[in-house]
Amino acid sequence: MSFIVAIDGPAGAGKGTVTEEVSKRLGLVNIGSGSAYRAVALETINKGIAINETEKIIDLLDKIKIEFGMKNNKDIIYLNGEDVTERIREKDVSQTVSQVSSIKEVRFKLNDIFRKCADGKNVIMEGRDIGTYVFPNADVKIYLDATPEERANRRFRQNKEKGIEMTYEEVLENIKMRDKNDMEKEIGALAKAEDAIYIDSTGMSVEEEVQKVLDVIGKIN
Repeated sequence: MSFIVAIDGPAGAGKGTVTEEVSKRLGLVNIGSGSAYRAVALETINKGIAINETEKIIDLLDKIKIEFGMKNNKDIIYLNGEDVTERIREKDVSQTVSQVSSIKEVRFKLNDIFRKCADGKNVIMEGRDIGTYVFPNADVKIYLDATPEERANRRFRQNKEKGIEMTYEEVLENIKMRDKNDMEKEIGALAKAEDAIYIDSTGMSVEEEVQKVLDVIGKIN
């Protein structure tokens, strides 16, 4: 028997940060879907594969190994045994991941991996179609949102802390482009599940977001 929390929402809404913190406080396994897609995007860059070379990207899926772990109380993602937690947040990967995740074969393969990871475990997972497609029968579904400007500000500050050179205008444009691409995807489009609890985190601190999510889980669980 497993307990599944699904958190969906647009890029920069704080899903990753909130999910990581909630997983620690409740002892849930954190399956990072966005990080997994970014790892695939990174591998296409590493191999010099162009975005329009769909077949070559699909062929990568049988050759790469993606794993989730924990180091110093922080979620870590490994690509072929290498810690790429920071690398997958850099500019070139951010500009590639949406197109890569649009390839249905990539989504099918990774979704199978996610479901196997959750089998018999208490898990929390964030993304854009977790409650609608990956885990439609999740025990708790939350749609975490914020205005594009708020999300761009958050991502801009994160980038500065990590030494990633992107202007606020570049980040905002990237956010808006991601929103459009994610909502128009043929498979796995960004959408709020009918039974999901909507949380607008605009103006909230990270701790306020975390507490709001904990409150929702507590009421349902």
